[in-house]
Amino acid sequence: MKAWRVHELGQPREALRYEEVADPTPGDNQVLVKVLAAPANFPDVLLCRGEYQVKPPLPFTPGVELCGEVVAAGSAVTRAAVGDRVVGTPTLPGGAFAEYALMEQQAVFAAPSTLDDAEAASLTIGYQTAWFALHRRTQIAAGDVLLVHAAAGGVGSAAVQLGKAAGATVIGVVGGPDKVRYATELGADLVVDRHTDDFVAAVKEFTGGRGADIVFDPVGGDAYAGSTKCIAFEGRIVVIGFAGGTIPQPALNHALIKNYSIVGLHWGLYQLKNPAVIDECHTALTALAEQGHLRPLISERLALTDVADGVARLGEGSTVGRVVFVP
Repeated sequence: MKAWRVHELGQPREALRYEEVADPTPGDNQVLVKVLAAPANFPDVLLCRGEYQVKPPLPFTPGVELCGEVVAAGSAVTRAAVGDRVVGTPTLPGGAFAEYALMEQQAVFAAPSTLDDAEAASLTIGYQTAWFALHRRTQIAAGDVLLVHAAAGGVGSAAVQLGKAAGATVIGVVGGPDKVRYATELGADLVVDRHTDDFVAAVKEFTGGRGADIVFDPVGGDAYAGSTKCIAFEGRIVVIGFAGGTIPQPALNHALIKNYSIVGLHWGLYQLKNPAVIDECHTALTALAEQGHLRPLISERLALTDVADGVARLGEGSTVGRVVFVP
């Protein structure tokens, strides 16, 4: 089969090679899937650079989520059968940027029938991260004001849609007019272009000085620093990641004085510590998709041969929305 592999760590355009590799064979608790669609995610950029928390042995194939068709299953597999259309996370070092991939059966979920392959492929990491951040870690409620940084990105766009589905008022922060249009189409009530406007002032004006009840922050750096200036009384800042490249050093006396919470989310830990909640999450997301409350907006559907360029552009911040590769 054809697959993209990293033999030497570096930037995606230089590190990724498209080559012929042996077809994988499923173990007892694994399924082999034909990859139908695989989105680009920021972890793929970090994997190529060797900066992700998971460091698979070289050479490896990136691609951390997919939609696929089961073509073979191990003897102990009970969650999927040959012919099923499924979504989930593949088993590294053999990621989704290939014609076929292996998945552990606990990472396999039925693909929602209301979503096409590219949309369904985008449902796992971004939407599950946003769901856990909003429903498990910050307990979003109808009437809350939710501030989403990088609202036109993969995980940010999921937070916008899930926030609206929960009855929140959503403020999105993005960089550039194309991303403003995209976040508006997602349903954000207010979209702030950080290149031209001060999001802190915009949040205060929009909320009458009250601020945001929940801040969804996958960026860090200046985004986090500004969020502490417009967080509401008893607000919650949920830290998703540091795509901006700077890890904040929070002033805990400020959190004490203003009476807000700083909450961390490591979605991957649920796979180890509480996998049953991931099943609950997927059930909830599937129901929201069936009800029309969420639909990943795919900005680019590219061939598998375009992986290196697409992942590189994601890392450079020049993509808008979800970029999905369709073999």
